[in-house]
Formats: sequence, C-alpha cells, structure tokens
Amino acid sequence: MRQDPDGPHLRSGQVARRAGVNPQTLRYYERRGLIAEPARSPGGHRAYPPETVTLLTVIKAAQRLGFTLDEVAELIDTGRRGHPTPDLRARAQAKIAEVDARIADLTTIRTALTQVVTAGCDSLTNCTCPDCPLPYAGLATGRTPAEDRPS
Repeated sequence: MRQDPDGPHLRSGQVARRAGVNPQTLRYYERRGLIAEPARSPGGHRAYPPETVTLLTVIKAAQRLGFTLDEVAELIDTGRRGHPTPDLRARAQAKIAEVDARIADLTTIRTALTQVVTAGCDSLTNCTCPDCPLPYAGLATGRTPAEDRPS
C-alpha cells in the first residue's frame, strides 16, 4: 500500500490477494463496469482505493448466491444511484424460486439414481434387472419400460 495526498491505495496484486481473485478478474470487472477504473500511480501502476476489496468481496458473495455478473452489475448500478429500491428484494425472491426449482430437479434426480442403485441396474440400454427404472432405451424407441421387459 502506498500513501499519497489522496489517501492509501492498493496495487492490483494487493487487491486481488485480499479479495481472493486473480488480477485478470480485476481488469475484467473494470471492463464490465463492476468496479471503477483505478487511478494510476506516477509509475503507471493501477492504484485502487481500499474499498475496492470490499466491493469485490460483495460481488463474489452475490455470485455464490447464484446471481449472474449481469445481475450483480445491475444491482450495483441501482445501489450507486443512492436511493433504496425494491430491486434487490425482488431479485432475491426470484433467485429463491430458481433455487427451489433446482432443488426439486435435484431431488427427482436423486430419487431416480436411488431407484437405479436399489434395482441393481447394469446398463443404460440393455439393463437385465427385473424392475428396471431406467426408461432410456424405451424412450429412444418410443416404447415404455414395461414394453421393454421380457414377458
């Protein structure tokens, strides 16, 4: 960190290290408008204000919550306008609905895989278990699993 009349500034590597990102991420976020382009030191190095670390941490946390970078950019832009909006709450509610849908899909997948294990399936296309829950071969030919079973 260096000290100058405008206050302390951090170089790219320092910001990246403290925020847990790589330096290329800083430049990418600058191009996307997520973080402001930093001032330059007399030697031409990027000189970031310390708040950049906090902003990067917030961006990464939002991504972990499932927000895309476009969504994060819009939320940051809304926040920069300085007046409260219901936008974050509405987006969080929509994200909860997405998460719930993914949980439902994963639950269905888990149930199907459990059935495969329990039935002792041994092939996707020519399973020999008596009550095969895998309809893949039949679906490909338009037949039901019951039609695929030997009588």
